[in-house]
Amino acid sequence: MTLTLRPAVAGDLMAIGALQHRSRAEAYRDIVPADALAAETAEMMGRYWTERWSYERDTHQMTVAERAGEPVGFTYLGPHDPAEPDSAGPDVGELYAIHLDPAEQGRGTGRTLIIDALAKLHARGWRRAVLWVLVENAHARDFYLRGGWRPDGAQREGGIGHALTPQLRYARDLP
Repeated sequence: MTLTLRPAVAGDLMAIGALQHRSRAEAYRDIVPADALAAETAEMMGRYWTERWSYERDTHQMTVAERAGEPVGFTYLGPHDPAEPDSAGPDVGELYAIHLDPAEQGRGTGRTLIIDALAKLHARGWRRAVLWVLVENAHARDFYLRGGWRPDGAQREGGIGHALTPQLRYARDLP
């Protein structure tokens, strides 16, 4: 089955929420307590994307990866906030999300999505890109290192359910 990439549409967002829920449950199962992961349901995540999309669709871009017409991954990118503490600067785009269905791990889907995201960030005129990754997510951190991303020293704490999630910012120059 061929992998295709396409821009997201509003009708995708509930399925994107379910996909992100499955992705996080698998990727974070040894990092985030199970009750914290369960606190954010697939439906809640779909509603989150629906709301976010309603006010960011003109400035941000979501790409859906599909096999046989079913979403198997996605990316979400847009401008980095230069007012953020430890800002990476004004000429920076941000990869806010990249998630895969767990069955897609090892099939090249993540690599295809990130190459596409880098090209889109570059096409929008940014010279550098940043993303945030959970400190304890060794698999994702290795994936980003192989793709030329490097930690830039910035750190923050996010949250999933009631769990605090220490994060590192990674950055790279755009081609």
